Amino acid sequence: MTALTSPGPRPAPSPGFDGSGIDGGLYTDITHDAQHAPWLLNDTVCTWSAFGLALFAALMLVAWWRARRSDSPMMARALAVPLVVVAVYGVDLLLKSVVREERPCRSIPGSFTLAACPPRDDWSFPSNHAVVAFAAAGALWLVDRRVGAVAVLAAVAMAASRVWIGVHYPHDVAAGALVGIALAVPLTALATHGARWVERARKGRLRPLLVAPA
Repeated sequence: MTALTSPGPRPAPSPGFDGSGIDGGLYTDITHDAQHAPWLLNDTVCTWSAFGLALFAALMLVAWWRARRSDSPMMARALAVPLVVVAVYGVDLLLKSVVREERPCRSIPGSFTLAACPPRDDWSFPSNHAVVAFAAAGALWLVDRRVGAVAVLAAVAMAASRVWIGVHYPHDVAAGALVGIALAVPLTALATHGARWVERARKGRLRPLLVAPA
């Protein structure tokens, strides 16, 4: 009788693209600056990079709250923002799995990083954080200019932080910004067509959530 043996761990998929030839030198210059920066700055950047996406969730709540005083098309956009960001994030994951770019902290020997280098199958292009941040910023801009302006500044800071801590190339976050905005803006604009459902909901039990008190 043949003994059954359990299969060993599946090998990680091999990278399909090495981005070091695009802006590896700039990445190295930036991480060199980070290596010699004050610890307080680096701790602040690391904290923001790890937890800063929570700010965009808070800004979505602010946009919804302010949209209660707006018309139904604007409220439809406000309600769509989280769904738009999730949809864009899904496209981003698909794109990452197709490109399969190795992280710079693995491709460039002796790379300095403030954060642990992600696992081998956690691909680099485009930056998830940049995609989510700029998708949120682009969508919020179409709902509320003031909230959107804060989101844009936060998105730029998030993208920069991912390079500063050493887990992304500059082109990763630039592509993430482009993907986030290019997809989120038209999707949010399309959400305006949901105004008739918002108008109907504003006359029912959900009115307190969709209309500000007079």
